[in-house]
Amino acid sequence: MDDVKIQIEALLYENAPHTQIAKVLKQDIKNYFETLGETFATSGGKDFLVKHTKKIDDILKTVYKIAQREMFQSYSPMKNAIPLSLVALGSYGREQLCVHSDIDLMIVYKEIPGYNLQAMIEKMLYLLWDIGLKLGHRVHTVEELMAVSKTDITIKTALIESRFIEGSNFVWTETQNVINKIRHDDIQGFIQSKLDEQNLKHKKFPLTMEPNLKDGVGGFRDANLVFWIGKILFNVNNIKNIPSHIIEDQEYREFRIALEFLFRVRSALHLVTGKKEDKLRLDLIPDISLLLGYKEGARGQMLCAKKVTESLKIIRLYSRIWVSLLTQGYAVGVQEKHFMYPKEEEVTFHALLKQLVAHAQKPFYIHPSFLQALTVAPKPQRLSGELYKTIKEIFYQPYSYAIFNALSDARLLGYTIPAMKKIIDLPQFDGYHQYAVDIHSIRCVYYLEHIEDSFIKGLYDALSVDEKAMLKIVTFLHDAGKGRRSDHHFVSSSLFKIFAQKIKMKKELMSYGETLILYHTLMSKTAQREDLYNEKNIVQFASHFPTKKLLDLIYILTYADMSGVGEGIYNAFTAKLIKTLYDESIEILDQTELLDEAAKRFKKEETLKKNSAFTALTNAQQKKILQIPSDLLFLRYTTPSIVELAKKAFQTKTYHFEIHNEGYLTIEVIRAKSFNVSYLLSKLSTLEVVNMDICKLFDELKYFKIEFSDTLGVEDIHRVEQILHDSFDDNKKSTLSIPEIKEEELHIDCEYSKSYALMQLQCKNQKGLLAYMMNIFDAMGIDIATAKIHTLKNRAKDMFLIEKNGNFCHNTQEVIEKLTKGTVCVES
Repeated sequence: MDDVKIQIEALLYENAPHTQIAKVLKQDIKNYFETLGETFATSGGKDFLVKHTKKIDDILKTVYKIAQREMFQSYSPMKNAIPLSLVALGSYGREQLCVHSDIDLMIVYKEIPGYNLQAMIEKMLYLLWDIGLKLGHRVHTVEELMAVSKTDITIKTALIESRFIEGSNFVWTETQNVINKIRHDDIQGFIQSKLDEQNLKHKKFPLTMEPNLKDGVGGFRDANLVFWIGKILFNVNNIKNIPSHIIEDQEYREFRIALEFLFRVRSALHLVTGKKEDKLRLDLIPDISLLLGYKEGARGQMLCAKKVTESLKIIRLYSRIWVSLLTQGYAVGVQEKHFMYPKEEEVTFHALLKQLVAHAQKPFYIHPSFLQALTVAPKPQRLSGELYKTIKEIFYQPYSYAIFNALSDARLLGYTIPAMKKIIDLPQFDGYHQYAVDIHSIRCVYYLEHIEDSFIKGLYDALSVDEKAMLKIVTFLHDAGKGRRSDHHFVSSSLFKIFAQKIKMKKELMSYGETLILYHTLMSKTAQREDLYNEKNIVQFASHFPTKKLLDLIYILTYADMSGVGEGIYNAFTAKLIKTLYDESIEILDQTELLDEAAKRFKKEETLKKNSAFTALTNAQQKKILQIPSDLLFLRYTTPSIVELAKKAFQTKTYHFEIHNEGYLTIEVIRAKSFNVSYLLSKLSTLEVVNMDICKLFDELKYFKIEFSDTLGVEDIHRVEQILHDSFDDNKKSTLSIPEIKEEELHIDCEYSKSYALMQLQCKNQKGLLAYMMNIFDAMGIDIATAKIHTLKNRAKDMFLIEKNGNFCHNTQEVIEKLTKGTVCVES
């Protein structure tokens, strides 16, 4: 800046044009902003802001000097003789000016005949605009200030934190005298207006994953409020100078560390975006965390975001306590009866916790003095059995939310509920959750206690007292396992179990809780991502909640969880989807066999997902395998067998078969084109079929596995291979044996499920039985989804699951007649 001053001095001496001077200043500002990154790296939070403030001061002093020289030439009077002063307002006045924030400047003057001050003011403003500074300015006479301060609370606030920059010290002294009067004018009205203003800002900008660092909860405005009220009451120049009976040293140290960090975060935010920005958006965190010195990657970003939330909470905590102490006797319009104050005799943490529990029968608000009492109260290092009894009682209260909120505000939630320790302030970068994990958990409890959906409210009211408490614990701890390497569903379930044991929860309720946490996201995911009119999806979901009680509980939990995510997540559309899933699941609860199979399939799928051969497949291939409609494949086949079979299917264009002849003959077929299985079986009718599986796969592929009781000689294998090839030739024919089947040996159930009909056959085993049946099914266009064919002690025990959208249920009588009256449908 010294070189610039020399250049400007030379230009003034030469009477250079205004534009040439502006060009020099503009280039200096450009150079300055280009070096801000280097300055930031070597500066503390407030130190960086002070340096920037001083730079702007130097620019304004230079502009003042230029205007002064242009006005008075060589006859310029002393600065004190010119009745005009430049005054910094707002964050600029507090020396907390961020790099892209507006520069709030006030030009205050005395209207004295003989001075053409309006012209001088215009010269300064035009020059400031020409050099590109973002200026917010006010111009007033000293005499106007009192009246102006009464027009707007924001103006009064700016005036009481003003700072002298340049000009007449005499005018500044007069200005200070007026500001002192402004400071004492309607103190109660000022305080109440600022409290009301703060409440509105907090409602508009809650503490989310994308906090507003200026106006949001715990932001700079909270810290500013402490200063403004301290300034009004004690005329202090900073928060530290507020009397010690209000602000204790230890509190101030914690507060100052948090504030210093937030100063750096906001400066980094401005540097990264290149503009004035107060919202810490998720997409900016990678660059900001690096600028703040965190390691590159997800962990560094997590630590940065976590520190931001922690710092905002600290600012909020102490600003609440200090503002309360500062405003005793001044604040009006506060409904004192809703506040809960600490009892003087209750000084231990346990005593204060009991007091909280006693008040949770109705809504209440914690007075800041209670928060302060909680923070300083003696606490045992480890929770005792007696303390756990009191903690258990929290979950039995109708307004537990208020207790958790108080503990969170006092930074004691992790101490009180140890399972929550690792998720305090933990960010969630999934693009879905709008709050840190601990805040989300508390919000979920709030929505559990304030259910607006009348149907869900009815389900909740029908629960027993113990069931409600268990569900509240589940709601509170459902995400407690986040932030670990392992799946948070499993970790959260384990943490719940440990806590449940500590409070001596009944085993049945503990079992409910573990299940609910293990699958707490399943209902919302199924409802929003799956076809709710596909029975397979319903059965798979309901298999995890096989009783109405569990279905009711997961429904209520899902409502609370989704509501706690953020605004608009649980809405009329999602509510309808979840209710549909609930209703569809209720309808199939009595189908225990289906539910049991679905539960077993789910376990196999989970094992499959951990298999290295499976994970080596593409995502699309993995998805196809998991969507195979046949449960039989998952119930009867090993994980490696399923993967191997799928790999073969992915390579199959028309058909693929394998023949195994070790111990007994086994034929495996994967087909895309038409496969005449009745032809194959008729040609091999001399061999006894002991088992046959038919499974639908994917991409219109079907899998057949036929096991015989005998082995073949080497010379016969070639004949079987040719028969298999011929089975895909529509021109090949064979003669079928007609078996004897009695009508009472058939059982058909078209209400087996929404998607499938069931046909069971138990009759004497006969050669050609299966070939004959398959011929009838093919001729009638009946699509078999799954078949379990088994022969034991000369009795055939066959089960077929048949697609209901085909020709089966409309033609059951015809099917029975053809099977029992020996009718060959198509001569083959």
